[in-house]
This record gives sequence, structure tokens and C-alpha cells, in this order.
Amino acid sequence: MSAALLLDRLTLDADQILTGDAINEDYSHDECVNVAAVMPAVVLTPRSAEEVSQILTLANELGVAVTCRGAGTGLSGAAIPDTDGILLSLERMAAVIEIDEANHVAVVQPGVTLGELDEALAPYGLVYPILPGEESASLGGNVATNAGGMRAVKYGVTRHQVLGMEAVLPTGEIIRSGGKYVKFTTGYDLGQLIIGSEGTLAVVTEVTLKVVPRLAHKATLLAPFATLAEVTEAVPTILHAGLVPLMLEYVDAMAMSATSESLGLDLGMPAEIKEGALAYLLVVLESSDDDRLQADLERAGSIVGEAGAMDIYVLPAAAGAQVLEAREKAFWVAKEHGANDIIDVVVPRASIPEYLDTVGGLAAEHEAWVAGAGHAGDGNVHLSVFQGDAEKCSALMTAILAAGMELGGTISAEHGIGLAKRDYVRALEDPAKLALMRRIKQAFDPNGILNPGKIF
Repeated sequence: MSAALLLDRLTLDADQILTGDAINEDYSHDECVNVAAVMPAVVLTPRSAEEVSQILTLANELGVAVTCRGAGTGLSGAAIPDTDGILLSLERMAAVIEIDEANHVAVVQPGVTLGELDEALAPYGLVYPILPGEESASLGGNVATNAGGMRAVKYGVTRHQVLGMEAVLPTGEIIRSGGKYVKFTTGYDLGQLIIGSEGTLAVVTEVTLKVVPRLAHKATLLAPFATLAEVTEAVPTILHAGLVPLMLEYVDAMAMSATSESLGLDLGMPAEIKEGALAYLLVVLESSDDDRLQADLERAGSIVGEAGAMDIYVLPAAAGAQVLEAREKAFWVAKEHGANDIIDVVVPRASIPEYLDTVGGLAAEHEAWVAGAGHAGDGNVHLSVFQGDAEKCSALMTAILAAGMELGGTISAEHGIGLAKRDYVRALEDPAKLALMRRIKQAFDPNGILNPGKIF
């Protein structure tokens, strides 16, 4: 049913309702590379949970589709609206409600960006540790996709930082789950169920987050290797040594070359190193004490050297920041170069070399180019797929995702399913598990109004 039917019944201000030419093109898409943009019939910008409740109550009554949107930085097409539906943009709900130093907690509205939260926490010597590579991403979007990023090896992903939330159900009820405490066993943890549900179960209107001390000292080590297998063999040794890296990343030679060229990054490596390196290991360490940091850095250097590193570079702060920027921007570089699809499979970290060997064979078989990087510490493999023929690309994607699952992995580690990976989930996932998910969706959203068509 058309969203226009409920506009007369809303009590929102005129500037909170956008229709026709007033709807900016940005509202029609996220950053997914292969899902078409769709202009919604109406964009609504609520300021409170109560206004979200009013919108959802009416939409549920009239059977109008509602798609929730944060900052639009998602990579799976989960924020693509329905052409006859409502796009619910949470951009006006962007307040840092509280920073509780005693409990190491921040309470925020969903429209707050990672950059804004970091700025608010800095004067308190605190930091929110999740950084998926885009500071303009919103906390609501991070919760919806269970965002991870390079710091996951130390701090985990979004669900490990969310202590509680306020959310509005598709039927209009406002609920709270969790709070400023780290454990509870009072029934089901509804908040954890909502995290990662990609806006299909509820609209999150407030989040209570764990924050941690902001450590003063950091160091970056970059080590080129002749093989990826040597990189992944170094990873468990680093972790077994008692080192707790902030980041533990690998970048393959193709991705490093393309990203370095695009960003003008020059680390002064000898030509023979660049030509011989097939993969790079990036280790970032942090500490509250500089002497301890230097000792950890020396130990990490010894480990990667014993693992077969061609050389070891302890980068000055500016160069370290450049390398991290290059790693964070790898997706954007791939997108600029015309990547046809992206992958964020996760496998057991020791299986990364076997998985990437398989991917290389599949890429050759399907006449494609596949380059990548990933979180070596947690097995999350990020691949950019270049194959312009849609049929061949789809067949390659199916094979690559299936190969990850055969090694004990799963289709998405942090980007989510949305529209982009929906068909692969249907083809490859356990039907019994999908049926259970559908029943959960039905319990939350009996009329199927909230972000229809995503995941399933």
C-alpha cells in the first residue's frame, strides 16, 4: 500500500516529511556495488522514539513498507527502500545522551556517527573500540549490521560492546533490553537478537555501549612475506605469546599495490621486496606504558622474523597512519576501479591460506580477477571480485562463498546480507535455520512491514 495514505495522520513537522523532488538521491542507495538504487515514496526523519512508534504503528495498520536508514555506508543493500514505501532516516536522532565515566558507558542515539562519538569521548580519555573503516558510519547502522573492523581481534564486534538498547517494534511498542550492566539472565536477550538483524526486526532508537580507556601509546609493524601461508602461521604465534594486538591484518600484493598507488603511499621499500612479496602482515600494538609497548614490539618483530618475513618495518607514526588509511580505504579503491562484487567471508583463521588458494583457482576458472585483504587475527577475508559478465560473476560468487562454508566459515562476517547476498543465503544456508529465522521475523513483524525483502 502507498505511503501517501498515512501522511495526513502523522503529527510530524512539515520539514520531517520529504516527498517528490525534495527527496535527495542519496536516500535511494547505500554503498553496495551491485544493487540498484530505488527512490522511496516518502522520507521521514523522526526526532524521538515516540515519533518512530507513531510512524510504525500507522505503517503496520496500513501495510506500508518501512526501511530504516543510518548514514548509508552499508555494503549489502540493506538500506535500499521500497518504491512505494517509507524510508525512515534517523539522521535527526543524533545526540550523545550520556557519557558515564564510572561505568565506562556511553548512551547514544542511532544517528550519532563513529567520528562524533570518538570526539565526545576523547576529553574523558575513553574510546569506543569498534572501527569498521568509515568514521561517518552511524551507531544505529553498526548495530543493525553487527559491524566489526580491524580492531575486532582485540575487542570483538559490535554485539560485544552493546550493553542495552531501546527499540521500537514494527507494531509500535517501545521496548528496552539490557542496561548499564554486563550480564543478565532474565529471559531472552532481545537486544542481542536485534543486533545484526539489518533493520528487519525493530528500529533501534538508543544504544548503551561499553567504552574503554584510550591508551596513549601505539606502534605499527609492517612485514612483507613471500607467501600468505607464512603470514597466517605468524598470527597464532603472536597471539600465543601473550601479545594482544589492536589490529592484525593481512593485505595481498595486488590490493597493496592498487591501494598504495591510489593514495600515493610510498614506504620506501626496495624494489626486490615489492616484487617478491605476495602478502603483507600489519600489526598494530597499543599500551598505556611506552616501555611495555617497545618490549611487545620487539617480541612481535622477533616472531614475524622467525616466521619468514622478508623484512620488518617499524613505521613512524605518520607512515603508520598512512598504512592504516590504505588498509581502511581498500574497499573504496576497489569500488573506484569497478569491482563487480565484494566478499566478507569468515573462516577459521588457520584456513585462510587454503581458502585463498581455492579462491585463486576459482577466479582463474571463471576468468576473473580477485584481490583482497582481511583481518588475519579473526579469519575475516575481504575480497573484491572483478568479472563484468553477470552470469559468470554470480557463478563465481556462489563457488567462493560455498568454499568458505565448506571450511567451517560463513557467508558474511560483518557486512550483512541485505539484498546483495540474499540469493546466496537461500542457495547455501541450512533450510532449517532459515525457517527458524523466518519464524522469528514473523514474531517480531507479523505483517512484514519492516525492511521487507532483506536477508530472506
